[in-house]
Amino acid sequence: MRVGLLVGRFQPFHYGHLAAVKYALKQVDYLYIVVGSAQRSHERDNPFTAGERIAMIKGALDNDSVDGARWMAIPIADADSHSVWVSTVKSMVPRFDVAFTNDSLTFRLFEEEGLDVEAIPYLKRGEYSATNVRTRILERRDWERLVPSDVAKKVKEFGGLERVRELLKKDLPGE
Repeated sequence: MRVGLLVGRFQPFHYGHLAAVKYALKQVDYLYIVVGSAQRSHERDNPFTAGERIAMIKGALDNDSVDGARWMAIPIADADSHSVWVSTVKSMVPRFDVAFTNDSLTFRLFEEEGLDVEAIPYLKRGEYSATNVRTRILERRDWERLVPSDVAKKVKEFGGLERVRELLKKDLPGE
């Protein structure tokens, strides 16, 4: 059985992330979804908690009929040093054969440890990015079309609209 690992922060989970999960699941039999920076929340670039992000992922994958027996989300905090991050991941995630990431630092760190690493094709990268989703929430523009419907519902349930606007408004001119 081939096992994969997909790393992301998912702040919030959007259609690009969904496409990445589905791509990875075509390559492997089982997928660990690492929810990175798990200790971070209520920050401009990390507004959601690890638990909220996992709930978004589960809701989106369930709603898209992705077999729940083929994946598991695992929250992992940042390491104090890049040089120990991969060993931290390996200590918290069962054996895996390939890591999927488009983050250049993560790619390099896994490669330096001799692990098989694969980039994921982007889905409309300029449109489907968590930064774009958060900016659209702040600006009260159509953000819901960028995320699965269950994610939009959860963002609202978690008070995410108000949280994102409060955290990001400090970046606006005159604020």
